[in-house]
Amino acid sequence: MTWPYTIYALCAVALTVGLAFTLHRNGKVFLAELFPENVRIAKAINSLLVTGFFMLNTGYAFLISRTELTTDRFIATENLIQKLGVLLLSLGIIHFVNMAVFWKIRRNITETAGVPVPYNTMVPPPPPTRADAAFTSAATF
Repeated sequence: MTWPYTIYALCAVALTVGLAFTLHRNGKVFLAELFPENVRIAKAINSLLVTGFFMLNTGYAFLISRTELTTDRFIATENLIQKLGVLLLSLGIIHFVNMAVFWKIRRNITETAGVPVPYNTMVPPPPPTRADAAFTSAATF
């Protein structure tokens, strides 16, 4: 009885490919803003991220596909729905982790872009105080 596996594989691959295309299309805009000086790097990073997303999620989908053998169609359908639910949850978690990483990268770039680099890193010493003068006159005895 391979029909549940076939249906699951088709659904898992279709979900992963659909989400990968959506992330690729929307990721282009985000990465182009993140790397405005080099659009080629933004496109390359976007393609690498989509490839990694596809490999990770397809591999995970096939890892969780194993289920116990049953002759009851209701139980087989229930198992299929449960496996697809676990897959969708994992896809969502991976997506939000990815977005959090990009948000942090973007925040770091925008925070450091507005801070001018100081010309001179030497800080002049403070002017002497009365306590310093009294200490130096007492040390000469």
